[in-house]
Amino acid sequence: MDEVGIVLAMLLAVVASGYLVRMLPFAVPLPLMQIALGAAIAGSTGHGVRLEPHIFFLVFLPPLLFLDGWRIPKVGLFRDRSTILELALGLVLFTVLGAGFLIHWLIPSLPLAVCFALAAILAPTDPVAVSSIAARVPIPPRLMHILEGESLLNDASGLVCFRFAVAAALTGTFSLGEATLTFLWVALAGVAIGAGITVSVSWAQRQLAARIGEESGSPILINLLLPFGAYLAAEHLGASGILAAVAAGVTMSYVELSGRAAATTRVRRAVVWDTVQFALNGIMFVLLGEQLPDILEAALVAPELPRANDVWWLVTNALAISFGLILLRFVWVWVSLRLTLLNARRQKLPEYRPNPRLILATSLAGVRGAITLAGVLTLPLAMPGGAPFPGRDLVIFLASAVIVVSLVLASVGLPRVLRGLELPHDSAHDSEEANARHAAALAALEAIANAPPPPPTSGCDAQGAVEMHASAIDQVRSLYQYRLDGGIGGGGGDVGPAQARAAEDAERHYRLAALEHERAVLLRMARNNTLSDEVARKLLREIDLVEARYR
Repeated sequence: MDEVGIVLAMLLAVVASGYLVRMLPFAVPLPLMQIALGAAIAGSTGHGVRLEPHIFFLVFLPPLLFLDGWRIPKVGLFRDRSTILELALGLVLFTVLGAGFLIHWLIPSLPLAVCFALAAILAPTDPVAVSSIAARVPIPPRLMHILEGESLLNDASGLVCFRFAVAAALTGTFSLGEATLTFLWVALAGVAIGAGITVSVSWAQRQLAARIGEESGSPILINLLLPFGAYLAAEHLGASGILAAVAAGVTMSYVELSGRAAATTRVRRAVVWDTVQFALNGIMFVLLGEQLPDILEAALVAPELPRANDVWWLVTNALAISFGLILLRFVWVWVSLRLTLLNARRQKLPEYRPNPRLILATSLAGVRGAITLAGVLTLPLAMPGGAPFPGRDLVIFLASAVIVVSLVLASVGLPRVLRGLELPHDSAHDSEEANARHAAALAALEAIANAPPPPPTSGCDAQGAVEMHASAIDQVRSLYQYRLDGGIGGGGGDVGPAQARAAEDAERHYRLAALEHERAVLLRMARNNTLSDEVARKLLREIDLVEARYR
């Protein structure tokens, strides 16, 4: 029962963290509050949850990475693919080399291969941590797309480097050719497996549903199981389960374009996934907090320390590594940007010179998280000869400390760096949205004009039916014509995207006010027993669906 109680306490901590960060008079990042609550749980219960890295990878990462891959804007992902690949591949290798030598210089007692292993597991940024920071920091959309794409793709390169660095520490040998071939298999096979499983399962689900039907909850449950299936299949074949889960999510976004899922299924599924995302995100940081007391206790007696229980030595080295990672990231982004501008100048393309603060923001946004923690905990306990693995406890502490420091620096520094920063407006996005709304409204008007009348209803004469249908047609047509004209009663050709958006905001305001009063009346009738529970639930569900569309 102790384990069950701790798990329940963790869930309560996730819920409480959302309220506590709003109650405090000063701003505290949500992940840091969750880490603090996790440490408090470990301190009050005397022990935390034993974190098995392989179970951690399986339970937490596949659904969260699947969801990130599903929801990331694909246009931005492919538009900035060169920048994302530079960060996901080039920056990882640059960080492994630079940070590896930096760590060995700071702590000469650590073997160089172990320093490279620590640098490799610190190289990948974490998509979950990036998303948690983005929820509270106004990161520019395009920068956020690049950061999300980088964090989704750099896990494979970082984990492969980590695997070979650990193998070098154990055996004393390293093969660049073998490492390259392994990386290609891990990455390409992982992507192929994730995409293939998503397409196959979606096709099978549609065939079964068309022939024998399905329960209303089945599509949602299948959707929840997809990332686990992709992850396990890829890991069984020696590929990257992380990339398989990401590829499954990206593929799912394209499968959804078929529009075969019912509207109610999409609404319910979105609610389920939002709940899963909130719970798993929070539990991951609570778990990190629960590990910290034991990690610190083990690091304080590590033989690599110049003096036992030297907390300041640990803190100083953790800060030095954290700032070193930021500096390496800044140098890479700056050099990469200079090369991009040079190439644009050679091809006589229009140049955009970003504000230096944007480069600094990109450097600070390299947040480490759960992948780093779970990966570093997989370090072996002993060498082949039976001797303890050198620096294991110290390496785990430094990795955990860098996670916390990166969260603090991003949460505190990004709002200040980005405050008042003006970026070029994405007018292409506005015009694309306006064109899509225009085309949809035209299609709706054509459908209204060509739609056959519904079957006759009892209790209504022919003349009354004609008037009723004519009134309904006029009402629906006026709504779409209003939107087509930009919401100002005509002259749609002269209405810009900003005016159209303002008109829609006004429509949304009054529509939401009307829905709120509808709901209040129905609830009052239900409380007064003038409306049955069954009918009340049905009508309230309809209002909720309409309100979800407007919100």
